[in-house]
Amino acid sequence: MPTDTLEPPAPTGLAAALARRGIHYGWVVAAVTFLTMLVTAGAVGAPGVLIGPLQKEFGWATSEISSALAIRLALFGLMGPFAAAFMNRFGVRPVASVALTLIALSVLGSFAMTQLWHLMLLWGVVLGLGTGMTAMVLGATVATRWFTHRRGLVVGLLTASTATGQLVFLPLLAELTDRVGWRYAMVFVLAMIAVAAIGVLLLMRDRPADVGLAPYGETRIVPAPATPASLLTMLASPIVALREASTSRTFWVLFGTFFVCGASTNGLVQTHFISLCGDYGMAAVTAAGVLAVIGIFDFAGTVGSGWLSDRYDSRWLLFWYYGLRGLSLLYLPFTDFSFYGLSLFAVFYGLDWVATVPPTVKLAADRFGEKTNLVFGWVFAGHQLGAAFAAYGAGFSRTVYESYLPAFFIAGGLCLFAAAFAVTLRAKVDLPVAKAA
Repeated sequence: MPTDTLEPPAPTGLAAALARRGIHYGWVVAAVTFLTMLVTAGAVGAPGVLIGPLQKEFGWATSEISSALAIRLALFGLMGPFAAAFMNRFGVRPVASVALTLIALSVLGSFAMTQLWHLMLLWGVVLGLGTGMTAMVLGATVATRWFTHRRGLVVGLLTASTATGQLVFLPLLAELTDRVGWRYAMVFVLAMIAVAAIGVLLLMRDRPADVGLAPYGETRIVPAPATPASLLTMLASPIVALREASTSRTFWVLFGTFFVCGASTNGLVQTHFISLCGDYGMAAVTAAGVLAVIGIFDFAGTVGSGWLSDRYDSRWLLFWYYGLRGLSLLYLPFTDFSFYGLSLFAVFYGLDWVATVPPTVKLAADRFGEKTNLVFGWVFAGHQLGAAFAAYGAGFSRTVYESYLPAFFIAGGLCLFAAAFAVTLRAKVDLPVAKAA
């Protein structure tokens, strides 16, 4: 953190009105971020509902559709470090606004798509770039800038919005797709994007100093660090951060475990769970309902994880989260896809769907300081590369072996390995990455 702090002037505007009531404006920014990440996640998760309808309408194979979804997931992650650099240079509100615009354009363009390359471009490239600019890096940036006290809880809440958006919207999208077609389901997504964009434009602010406040839990304003002098310097800053962080074993453990996290959540279950259940005779709406239950339990689990990460050793939290997730994935094929079996799976799997994020962000913040959002961007890139790997791999397994089960067994095994690696992190902080200029 910068040591040169300033005495805070009086808060301004809405921040002043809230301050008189004892409410810090950071909670407003967190709420807008929650909504933005919720809607973005719903856009990311929507294509998982549409694999079946696209196959019927266009005759595309599961592996072909999965290729486009894998591109989306890879770009969703690889944009993370550069999204952090854009936020550092241009501010959070402009970046979030551009991202929501790209997502809206990808959805609008999909109404007219007829060729596989259209799908690759719109739902692979454009949607991947747009959602990648408002991924978990946005939540990590807001939490670290606006909160010192309750930071773990805020990370948990914002992370929960991502998983909840991916899962809770799915039953409605599946119902709309079943009743009136997938294009009408996308109209709902567009409406939600518009609501989020209005919130961002009216209420989002970059830093507490912009409204005359110190971060929540502090008494002095923290001035913004110097912005990069040129566009080239800005674009190079994620590469510089990666080069410096790559000398730390902590970075590679976090990167590797987050690769497994993405492979066992977004890439596998979010993308292919509905199709897997369809192989066992379950209707898409019912399967989406199971995902919604997972989302509900995930919300509780991830918020609880944020609370725990403020109080307990994050390494051991990761051990338990990855271990329990791996066991639940290994159990899934033995549920016989009955109501009781899937309910049990939904509870245990849902509780740690992305409960791994708060302790991962905390470990990154403890070790990498001012460059946390850039470093976490690369860690999150590992998450989405894992998701892309699983999205394509599961589709390949279904096409070649006519079964998704090998992919689920592999993901469960990888989670157990991740649990073991998480506790190999040293308790003490690594040598810090050089502070931003």
